[in-house]
Amino acid sequence: MSEAAGTGAGAGAGVTLGLLAAWVVHDAEELAMVPRWTRARVPELRERFPQVPPALWRRLESAGEGPGFAVAVAGVGVVMAAAAVDGRRTGGRSGFYQSALTGFGVHGVAHLAQAAAVRGYTPGSVTAPLVVIPFTLWARRRLRRAGVLRPARARDAVWGLALAAAVTAGAHAVAGRIVPRDRPRGTAG
Repeated sequence: MSEAAGTGAGAGAGVTLGLLAAWVVHDAEELAMVPRWTRARVPELRERFPQVPPALWRRLESAGEGPGFAVAVAGVGVVMAAAAVDGRRTGGRSGFYQSALTGFGVHGVAHLAQAAAVRGYTPGSVTAPLVVIPFTLWARRRLRRAGVLRPARARDAVWGLALAAAVTAGAHAVAGRIVPRDRPRGTAG
């Protein structure tokens, strides 16, 4: 029996390193679609949702401009790669890996909620039901079969989502330091 078959040795590479592969597919959609989507949809959404603070709309509008968004995505990728490698190293037992996996799955559900809220496509909403959520459910089943899945609690989903939000915010903050946003024309440097 192989390690992936659940001999007690833990989960195999498809389950652990597969997290990074699934993330790459999902974030490729976001990288490809965010610039065009924000230009096309944010003006309309700004009118539909006036309760959203203007500063958040400005951040969203500038998200896909220039290399900053790609740098932020790469920063999240470093964290996802570290989680996947730690998962592989521990046969899927790593709390870091399992939290990242949970966060990834909850993140997929959040994409579906976003698409429902705007009543249409949002970047990431195609791969969320086709890649993110199915991979997460499959990986969790494999971890359970291998006997290494930590018991799921509602707080795990909250922590997973909090981890995803913190990593995303941190990556955007770092990207903002590495790739400063363009100053408006006519301002001094």
